[in-house]
Amino acid sequence: MGRTTTEAVLGGVGICLLLAQPLVAEPGRPDHAWQNRDLSPDVRAEMVVRQMTADEKFAWISQLLPVPGAPQAISVPGAAAHYQAIPRLGIPARTETDAGLGVTNRGDVRPGDRTTALPSTLLLGATFDPTLAHQAGAVIGREARARGFNVQLAGGANLIREPRGGRSFEYVSEDPLVTGLIAGQMVAGIQSEGVVSTVKHFAVNAQENGRVMASSDMSEAALRESDLLAFQIAIETGQPGSVMTGYNLLNGVYTSESDFLIDRVLKRDWGYAGWVMSDWGGTHSTERAALAGLDVQSGGMLDAAPFFGRPLQEAVAADRVPQARIDDMVRRILRSMFAVGAIDAGEAPQKAEVDAEAHRLVARKVAENGIVLLKNSDDMLPLKPGAGRILIIGAHADIGVLSGGGSSSVTPPGSLKMTGTSRVGFDIEKAYHPSSPLAAIQSESAGIVTYLDGTDLAAAAAGARDAEAVIVFAEEWRTEVLDATGLALPDHQDALIEAVAAANPRTIVVLETGGPVTMPWLARVPAVLAAWYPGIAGGEAIAGVLFGRVNPSGRLPITFPSDEGDLPRPIQSDPTMLAASPGLEIKGGIVNIPYDIEGSDVGYRWASREGKMPLFRFGHGLSYTRFALSELAIERQAMDLLASLTVTNEGSRPGIDTPQVYVSLPGPEGFAPRLAAFSRVALEPGESRRVSMRIDRRLLARYDTERGGFRVAGGSYLFGAGEDSGPGILRERVTLEAIDLGR
Repeated sequence: MGRTTTEAVLGGVGICLLLAQPLVAEPGRPDHAWQNRDLSPDVRAEMVVRQMTADEKFAWISQLLPVPGAPQAISVPGAAAHYQAIPRLGIPARTETDAGLGVTNRGDVRPGDRTTALPSTLLLGATFDPTLAHQAGAVIGREARARGFNVQLAGGANLIREPRGGRSFEYVSEDPLVTGLIAGQMVAGIQSEGVVSTVKHFAVNAQENGRVMASSDMSEAALRESDLLAFQIAIETGQPGSVMTGYNLLNGVYTSESDFLIDRVLKRDWGYAGWVMSDWGGTHSTERAALAGLDVQSGGMLDAAPFFGRPLQEAVAADRVPQARIDDMVRRILRSMFAVGAIDAGEAPQKAEVDAEAHRLVARKVAENGIVLLKNSDDMLPLKPGAGRILIIGAHADIGVLSGGGSSSVTPPGSLKMTGTSRVGFDIEKAYHPSSPLAAIQSESAGIVTYLDGTDLAAAAAGARDAEAVIVFAEEWRTEVLDATGLALPDHQDALIEAVAAANPRTIVVLETGGPVTMPWLARVPAVLAAWYPGIAGGEAIAGVLFGRVNPSGRLPITFPSDEGDLPRPIQSDPTMLAASPGLEIKGGIVNIPYDIEGSDVGYRWASREGKMPLFRFGHGLSYTRFALSELAIERQAMDLLASLTVTNEGSRPGIDTPQVYVSLPGPEGFAPRLAAFSRVALEPGESRRVSMRIDRRLLARYDTERGGFRVAGGSYLFGAGEDSGPGILRERVTLEAIDLGR
């Protein structure tokens, strides 16, 4: 899809002849021929492009942020960007909003707005449930449409290569398959409501420290087998209308002007038909970016120049950029909006009613399914209602649950807002969603529940001594523009947990974090929950798991390392020495991040390859019941491979298991175990079920840069099925023939 002629885009002379017909409506037909919904999105888009003026085209590929009182000002509060309607052609405005955790409402631009604050995308990844991801996306799409938006800047599909990354909570996992399927289904859910979704940030946007000057350096083969494969699966699954590039460079070239990423991989190799936008202030050139395939300069007021405004018009006039490239940019935008129904739906209302309570229930369901029970010694959990005094310890556990900061943040009415960070020109608030764990635990326990904020360590230890159980809420706040410093809990919380656990051995720790943390106190507490950032109903979800109303089923979407020394790059960049955001002068020059250290072996693959013993493995998660796996079989069906096994609930409670199948190829040309398939299985006590899972052969392949595609080598592959990324409970060795899979 790198060509820009009408024949290349639309596929033939017959369609061109159709487009050559005059756009005259017949009696009883729509006002414009392109309004005929029987036509393909490609044909309809081309019809509109042929009727647009040059000014109308350029107005849709470059736009400053909305500024009240300016000619381009709009009436949709909180928009990230607005591209003017074309009334004479019946084309509504294109109005964009953040982000992946809901419809963002920074600064209370919509007072009283009840937008649903969904759990973090990392928690959504912990559900291992693509169906639930689709439901969460549909909530975002409905609410975006109801507030006047038809483009949602969602779909975080970056692999978590840096577990200390400030935006890790916005991403799904460290694994290409889980990331691709979950992000893709979230996109599909958003677009099912007539709203275009992006996937972002394309690609290898792994850290926030110095994000505008970090060059992610990696070989093509490693890229194709990891980060790009995650995006490829997400795009195949969700068919997003737009792809957003990152702020970072890739192998020394800004992603927004990378011919390799945009034109070669995305548009030609993958045949992507949508449009590519830069991140806000992430455009760095005119001709280079346009010819590389960038279609829209976003947030131009943050860039050094309006590259896709007057400079691009002049480049077209001088024939340095062909007019066909401009037409292709606009065609791609229109095509995506037609494909999801955004144009047919017309101007989006700004105050349409949505079922806020139903949406809250979806948020709670996501949280309940994504909370991970990490440890449960001697069946400490679930707690029994009315079994004695429970002490809750932890800052603001009486008020709400922590959320991540930055452009994805959703702050519904009743949120506690605090000073978060002020960095490189951005003031970012730290917010707690109004879902009190204390109130929810009081409701579930039907007993005496008391609370201490934990600021006085001695008082917390003293209060813990005579409690039947103590629940410590520990938090780690992450935000856009700044990575976490290390993996330890901040603000002396490790010491608090140590002191409380010494005073009462029945201490439970609930972690509200944006990624993995170290746990020096782990051996001294019987139970630990990873609750992530659990969203608007997070307090109820946590309480439900603690007291057994919910049987936990979440699985870790990211490895919890034992310490930072086990990471590929233990030493972090000093954030004080680096500019971190667009619109600011770059300090210190480009910083090269050597991702070929681990290459395609991200997270659990790195730990396996290097013999590291993590604190908790990728895929780990406990339940209040017991599951058994048996009878693994790997079968060929035409070009597909199927993994089948039997799952049995051997316990006394209904529950959900997530069997996982990993594959490895021993030998010098082989690879460490990779997740090849997974499935969620709900079973009643004593129930067994045979489960079949399709295996994507790309997960068995290496990328051959000389042949230009994935290649499955002939040889003996070892498949292992288990409950996490460790040695499989079941193993099956299968000999496969060599096969080229293409790109």
